[in-house]
Amino acid sequence: MTKKKNELWEWTKALIIAVVLAAFIRYFLFAPIVVDGLSMMPTLHDQDRMIVNKFSYKIGEPKRFDIIVFHAPENKDYIKRVIGLPGDKIEYRNDTLYVNGKAYKEPYLDEFKSKVIDGPLTEPFTLEEVTGYETVPEGHLFVMGDNRRYSKDSRHIGTIPMEKVLGSTSMIYWPLDDIKIVK
Repeated sequence: MTKKKNELWEWTKALIIAVVLAAFIRYFLFAPIVVDGLSMMPTLHDQDRMIVNKFSYKIGEPKRFDIIVFHAPENKDYIKRVIGLPGDKIEYRNDTLYVNGKAYKEPYLDEFKSKVIDGPLTEPFTLEEVTGYETVPEGHLFVMGDNRRYSKDSRHIGTIPMEKVLGSTSMIYWPLDDIKIVK
């Protein structure tokens, strides 16, 4: 009887430890997310499943062109690409991104740009025109979806406070034929 009781206690302890460890990993380190919509096409597709690295910004600052997940004003989580960092002056003209006056290539947009025949993929704008700020405020990010014509992003909802950022993501794990690391 004592041996059975001891074995049951060992299994119970192992199960409790597994549940606590899984909860810790999901809450503090990694979490799954489902892409909802077409705003990140062609990079990400509707219903792609990804892993959010919640730990990524606890140890370092976001980098330009990282794909991040954040809490949007509509109480939803959005997935977008970082375009502007604190202090950056952002401008689009002739379908080219300019940060602090320097032109940047966006190779992840090349596929869409080649298919657009009725104007630019990204309409011209300055940060000041769409947000009222001359530069991205300290502690904020300017984000955009890759499907520029159909993305609700910082051009519409404003800059994103860093405390709203859940983490970065770059790994699609489902569907199986789309498993990859995205850039």
